[in-house]
Amino acid sequence: MPRRIKDFIDISEYTSLDDLIRYLETIRDNLPAEHEAELKIRGDDVFGRRLTITYFREQTPDEAELEAKYSNADEDRAIEELRHKLDKVPFTYSGEKSPPPPGN
Repeated sequence: MPRRIKDFIDISEYTSLDDLIRYLETIRDNLPAEHEAELKIRGDDVFGRRLTITYFREQTPDEAELEAKYSNADEDRAIEELRHKLDKVPFTYSGEKSPPPPGN
């Protein structure tokens, strides 16, 4: 099953309103299905602000090949198994702080 990638589009603050509207419409019309797009204002007064559109897309075949080449699925599976084992360990929190280490 291909993984979904979060991608970004940045829009500079120096554009006319009409250009911005056309640009946003073009982006919206070309987004993939189930994109879950979000628009945020990012940046600050020093480096400037920009509009950032984030959306999800499917991996390209090249990205999937690189991920398969460099991912360590066995290690990821081992970490998940350990996490599930730790979730089953009984634990009760008494609400008390730990005693200070000896010598303090």
